Amino acid sequence: MSAEARSFIVADDDDGIRLDRWFRRHMADASFNIVSRWARTGQLRIDGKRVAPGDHIAAGQVIRVPPLEPVAPEKAAKPKKELPPEDLEFVQSLVLHKDRHAIVVDKPPGLATQGGTKTERHLDGLLDGLQFDAENRPKLVHRLDKDTSGVLLLARSANAAAHFSKAFSSRTARKLYWALVAGVPAVHDGMIDLPIAKQPGTGGEKMHVDEKEGSPARTRYRVVERAGNAAAWVELQPHTGRTHQLRVHMAAIGHPIVGDGKYGGQDAFLTGGVSRKMHLHARRLRVDHPDGGQLEVAAEPPTHFAESMALLGFDRALGDQMPFDQPKFSETAEGKKKAVSAAAKARRKDRKGERRSRGR
Repeated sequence: MSAEARSFIVADDDDGIRLDRWFRRHMADASFNIVSRWARTGQLRIDGKRVAPGDHIAAGQVIRVPPLEPVAPEKAAKPKKELPPEDLEFVQSLVLHKDRHAIVVDKPPGLATQGGTKTERHLDGLLDGLQFDAENRPKLVHRLDKDTSGVLLLARSANAAAHFSKAFSSRTARKLYWALVAGVPAVHDGMIDLPIAKQPGTGGEKMHVDEKEGSPARTRYRVVERAGNAAAWVELQPHTGRTHQLRVHMAAIGHPIVGDGKYGGQDAFLTGGVSRKMHLHARRLRVDHPDGGQLEVAAEPPTHFAESMALLGFDRALGDQMPFDQPKFSETAEGKKKAVSAAAKARRKDRKGERRSRGR
C-alpha cells in the first residue's frame, strides 16, 4: 500500500464518467465508503478542488488520492460472485483471447459495458464469470458504447491494468473500427480533426463539435467500398479517445453511422431492409503486452452488421487492409510533456529577447 498521496491524470477513455466509477475501474481496493470519507474530509481532490463521489470527471484532470489504509487479509479479496449457469455460459462464450495478463472479449451490441441509470445488466456485472484461475475478477481497461460491438480488453491483475491503462492514455494502443455510413465521403482516405465537447442542455449525454471549447479529437478514416451513392463501408482509426468520437465525427462530415439516430437523425437510417441497429464495430485492437511483444486481436462483425454488408453487396475480403497508424511522438504522454516544456522554453526566450530590445 502507498503511504503517500498519489496523483492520477484522467485518461480520455474515462472522460465523462463518475468519480466513484473511476475508482471501481482503477482502484477496486478503495470501496465506496472509503471514497466517500475521503471526499467528506477534503482529502480527495480534483485539480485541487473538493469533490463528491458522484461528480463527473473529464480527461486531463488530476485526481489526488490519499494513502489507502491497509486492509485486513480476510477482507482484502471479495468472494467470487456465483453467476447463474446461463450468464456464466454467455460471458465465457464472448472470450476471444486469454492469457495470464489479459482477456479480450467480443462485446455484443446492446450490452452496456458498465451499469448506470436504468441499466442493470452489463458486462461489468458479469466479469466474475471470467475470473478463471486468477486471484481476482478481471478489470475493464476501456469502454465501448452500449450499441457498439467488438473487441474489449480486460486486465487480469492490478499490474496488468496499470500497464494497459498507460498504453491507452499514452496513445500507444491502437483500435480500428468498421462502420457503415450513410452516403459516400468525397475524400476516400482522410483525417477528421474536429474538437469535441459535451453539448449543453443534454446533461452530458450527448457530444458535439465545439471549435472554441472542445477537446482535440482526431479520426483517420478510409472508404473500403461503396454501395452506389447510398452508403459506404469505412474503416475508422481514432487517434484520440473522446466520448462518442467516431459517431460525432462521421455525422459532422455529413455521413452518420447507419443506425445512429442520436447523431444522424433520420439520415442515419437506410431503406431496403437494412437493419436500424448501430453499424459500428470495434474490429481490431493492438496493444503492447506486459510480457513483451504486442497483443493483436480481431472480432467478427455481429449478425445484423454482416447481413447489411451482404445486402449492400460489400466484399468482406476487402477489409483489414488499413494499417495501424504509428502513434506520433506528440500523441504520447511523454511527447505532450516535451511539447509543453518546449513551448515554455520558447516563451522564456521571447521574453529575454524583448528585455534586450528594451535595453537598447
